[in-house]
Amino acid sequence: MTTEPLADTGLDDPHAHPGEAESRETTEGRVYTVTGGDWDEFIDETAGEERVVINLGPQHPSTHGVLRLVLELEGETVTKARSVIGYLHTGIEKNTEYRTWTQGVTFVTRMDYLAPLHNEAAYCMAVEKLLGIEAPRRAQVFRVMLMELNRISSHLVFLATGAMELGATTGMTYGFREREEVLHLLEYLTGLRMNHAFIRPGGVAQDLPADYREKIQNFIKVMDKRLPDYDKLFTGQPIWKRRLKDVGYLPLDGCLQLGVTGPLLRSAGLAWDLRKIEPYCGYEEYDFEVPTSTDADCYARYLLRLEEMHQSLKIIRQCLDKFEPGPHMVEDAKIAWPAKLSIGPDGMGNSLEHVRKIMGQSMESLIHHFKLVTEGFDVPPGQVYVPIESPRGELGYHVVSDGGTRPMRVHVREPSFVNLQAMPAMVEGGLVADAIASVASIDPVMGGVDR
Repeated sequence: MTTEPLADTGLDDPHAHPGEAESRETTEGRVYTVTGGDWDEFIDETAGEERVVINLGPQHPSTHGVLRLVLELEGETVTKARSVIGYLHTGIEKNTEYRTWTQGVTFVTRMDYLAPLHNEAAYCMAVEKLLGIEAPRRAQVFRVMLMELNRISSHLVFLATGAMELGATTGMTYGFREREEVLHLLEYLTGLRMNHAFIRPGGVAQDLPADYREKIQNFIKVMDKRLPDYDKLFTGQPIWKRRLKDVGYLPLDGCLQLGVTGPLLRSAGLAWDLRKIEPYCGYEEYDFEVPTSTDADCYARYLLRLEEMHQSLKIIRQCLDKFEPGPHMVEDAKIAWPAKLSIGPDGMGNSLEHVRKIMGQSMESLIHHFKLVTEGFDVPPGQVYVPIESPRGELGYHVVSDGGTRPMRVHVREPSFVNLQAMPAMVEGGLVADAIASVASIDPVMGGVDR
């Protein structure tokens, strides 16, 4: 029995025969389009088919953003899994080639939007390496504190979204509640909650506020009180454990073959953390542990990230003791912009006092300021690769300069992109419901994957 094609569109009328499953051959095999009726009727028509191919995403609450998973199923078991990316492509790497070195910060901070400060820090460290300079100690400590605050907020989103995807909605409300505490503090310190563009080549945009110590200590007290609640809510919870234990198993040899880093690698037993292995920003001076596990499953990754938040708080406490009087930006006036920034009452533009000072100094200084802002500074030719430990693993910036005021090439080794390649190994052979937990434990951010 066939349907007559519609005159205007050439398509079959989807309402002509409710319950009929039209089929067509595609690159994925035979695909059925169900146009109404009962599921039982569809099963009867497709009897004999050994597999079903489904699309999970890209618009789906359990795919961590615009990620599409093509899953081949036999019953409830995933026999083949592929990820389809590119839905959030923003061309950030290419865009940096058309902006000055300082303006590039505004782009890279939008890649992994849950770890913007890590992207800013890695990019600026690469530029500084090309310039042959180093940010002042006060700026280095400030960077470490901002990155650890960012690590906490990122892991809280992992907890919140992962819990929501598994049906634990209380965990979602807890996670975003605590994340608000972090974002409030970051807004107080940098002026923005996300996409800060606060870490700049040569240091940071402005110095710490006057009462920063009290604000940070209050934040630490709140987090010390609330983080143990996650153990009460999840760690011993039998349903949570059964959903995560022995799910998404990826042993150490699999991690090494796939280039996986971050909590996924550490959950397989290797204490690989660039803050310890290849210290940067003075991390060798800080006392903290790198938690590991040998279970290599989703539950181990949950426990590791929870412990990493405690370790980040430990580092932030030490930052408060390491702040010393000094500049927050290099003294070189040809690089240091905006070294003496004064924020206006709207939190965005320069204050009137700052503008008057620039305008009133001299014509030469005004011209210099104008050229620095509009043209930027020259960076000696060369190429560097600078890796740091982001919340998801090794975040590396390969930056090439041809000696001009703009990058010749900026390429990012993005941990979400690399780690996502482990998804089939974690998912295939398991249940389709466990695929959700496995992808959540990878914690991919599609802004970083696609960029």
